[in-house]
Amino acid sequence: MPKYIYTAKSYDGETKGGEATAQDEKSLAQQLRGEGFLVTSISLVKEVDENSVSVKFLDRFKSVPLKEKMIFARNLSIMVASGLTVSRAVNNLALQTQNKTFKKILLDIYEEVQGGKSLSEGLSKYAGIFGELFINMVRVGETAGNLDEVLKIVAIQLEKEHDLKSKVKGALIYPGVILTVMIIIGYIMLTFVLPKLLGVFKDMNAQLPAMTQMIVNLSDLLRNNGPLTAVLFVGFIFFMQWFLRQPVGKKALSWVSIKFPIFSPLVKQMNCARFARIYSSLLRSGVGSVEALKIISRTLTNHYYQKVLLDSVDDIQKGVSLSKILSDHGDIFPILVSQIVQVGEETGKTETVLLQLAEFYEEEVDQITKNLSAIIEPLLMVIIGGAVGFFAVAMLTPMYSMMDNIK
Repeated sequence: MPKYIYTAKSYDGETKGGEATAQDEKSLAQQLRGEGFLVTSISLVKEVDENSVSVKFLDRFKSVPLKEKMIFARNLSIMVASGLTVSRAVNNLALQTQNKTFKKILLDIYEEVQGGKSLSEGLSKYAGIFGELFINMVRVGETAGNLDEVLKIVAIQLEKEHDLKSKVKGALIYPGVILTVMIIIGYIMLTFVLPKLLGVFKDMNAQLPAMTQMIVNLSDLLRNNGPLTAVLFVGFIFFMQWFLRQPVGKKALSWVSIKFPIFSPLVKQMNCARFARIYSSLLRSGVGSVEALKIISRTLTNHYYQKVLLDSVDDIQKGVSLSKILSDHGDIFPILVSQIVQVGEETGKTETVLLQLAEFYEEEVDQITKNLSAIIEPLLMVIIGGAVGFFAVAMLTPMYSMMDNIK
């Protein structure tokens, strides 16, 4: 008879798991029900043909939209809670998804689970896609026998993260469009309009001021070396992308983001919101505080938040409270965060108060993103005005000089 790996929960909340043989999944579920246990997951143990699912090596590193993972976690939670086995639930979701890369990944995970591996082991093959937070929380849920509840927490976490990113991206669309249009107009001016104006100065052999000569040189460069300029521009973009993935680049970007006046409040509140929600979710899932901080330090993207949380692990193991550690870093963690954490430590309800803190900061982020366009608009006007004024002065100065010479 086939062998199955299962987890089950009694009506009193007791959980158990292990291996058992039965004619089929239904028979095993009935057997466990007779013992007073309700099945939460069943996986068939069998040999798997590694070539049965065509998943390329590079597929493990491709990007899958956050929304796809959010829907996957939410639907998987519902299916597991309704008594469907993990393997069948994953297979059903694989057939439903429209993303071809994600479909292949889920089918491969289905084969892994069918072969006797746990869901967390299947997900860990694609750590670059699902992330350490997702995988660790699923592993905790499998161990505790409350996978459906943990998946629900994961889904909520992904939904909040998706909302935060969507709001920030939406707020940056307006300034992004304005800057793009400025670059296009500047290129047209330098390559088509200004050469006709600058030709007058060249014909008269006029002595040009430094700023005018700089514009002349830039115009000549763009007109005479168009392909080279385009290659250099594209190369610069790729270089910046590569640089920002390096430790030095990440650290530099993190420093700028928390020091730049306009974006600093938004960056700090976003990181505090993510810290509070993720830490609360991990604690509610049964992860210990030390392990939770290690996971969060690898989940947050800002270098300085990562360093504080990673360094806090050693201090906590020495007996220092987390609230004390956070209060010592008031430049990136507002005093409200350390105070709320202290309340949680004193009352034993850290996950509850952190969830409330996360909701507070998420509302703050929502308000800031709504006003971000209004905050950035004056700065854009200053930049545009400065650029227009520079060109105007650069063009008018030699004209006045020539008029004086004519007189």
